Amino acid sequence: MLLTMIVITGAGGFIGSAFVAKLNEQGIRDIVVVDELDTERFRKNLANKSYTACVDKQDFIAQIRSNSAPTEITAIVHLGACSSTTERNVTFLNENNLEYSKDIISFCIQRDIRCIYASSAATYGDGEHGYSDDESSLEIFKPLNLYGDSKHQCDLWAKETGALAHVAGLKFFNVYGPNEYYKGDMASVAWKAFNAISETGEFKLFRSHREDYADGEQKRDFVYVKDCCEVMWWLLQNAAVNGIFNVGSGTARSWNDLLNSVFSAMNREPLITYIDMPENIRNQYQYFTEAPMQKLRKAGYSRPLYSLEAGVKDYIQNHLAKEDRHW
Repeated sequence: MLLTMIVITGAGGFIGSAFVAKLNEQGIRDIVVVDELDTERFRKNLANKSYTACVDKQDFIAQIRSNSAPTEITAIVHLGACSSTTERNVTFLNENNLEYSKDIISFCIQRDIRCIYASSAATYGDGEHGYSDDESSLEIFKPLNLYGDSKHQCDLWAKETGALAHVAGLKFFNVYGPNEYYKGDMASVAWKAFNAISETGEFKLFRSHREDYADGEQKRDFVYVKDCCEVMWWLLQNAAVNGIFNVGSGTARSWNDLLNSVFSAMNREPLITYIDMPENIRNQYQYFTEAPMQKLRKAGYSRPLYSLEAGVKDYIQNHLAKEDRHW
């Protein structure tokens, strides 16, 4: 498809700003960035990026709801959301994550323009029912937190209304990479480990509280943000590919693997200390996540994905260890 004006919501955030960088690498400058403009992360993450306009999030919502957004828009990549898994304000999450997404999806279908929106692996809950992105099984999943539920409700709405035939929803797994520095507790362990190891030489991991998992052998699907951007770029170019898709590495790896990759990339000897997991999160803790990637592959996506070791090495040596850590 001919890509002219591309709107990216949440453009000052982690994945959003990384995707602006990816588009710039492809020579695309006709980008409208949408976010809360008076934030430090917006200024820092987009400082070295090229785009044609920036629009405050609330102004963009008003444009969408009044159908007064520019007619030149050819695609919206909707990444703007509250991603805190500890957020307890149901009204806020309903408006910010669910209704905002529904409005954008509906607008794109009405205008017949490309729409890619961020869902989340948090929609899968405790993993009891697996991690299949087959849309026929959406209803069986039960998210463990309100953030995951807000994303899940959007996926269910998109399925029930038939919107999934026209848009692509992406279930991102454990994303790490440049531009995430502002996320605090929600930042990746790769980011936290680099900083802790730089200061103390060691890192503390939660020990296992299940007999079938050794300490540090709890597993996650860690996906490098640059792979996420490659997937979104491919989907922009393949507008006929629609539905729900997992975005992960396709291979579950342990926290020990992740930490060893960080130590190796920093040229340090591993020093990991195991500490008790707080009791208030033990019942909600996931011991295993893994993204089946067959659906995206079958749709035609063929680019190789970063291994955990290669992704962490690139993140640390080409970003975190540099004076300008951004991408």
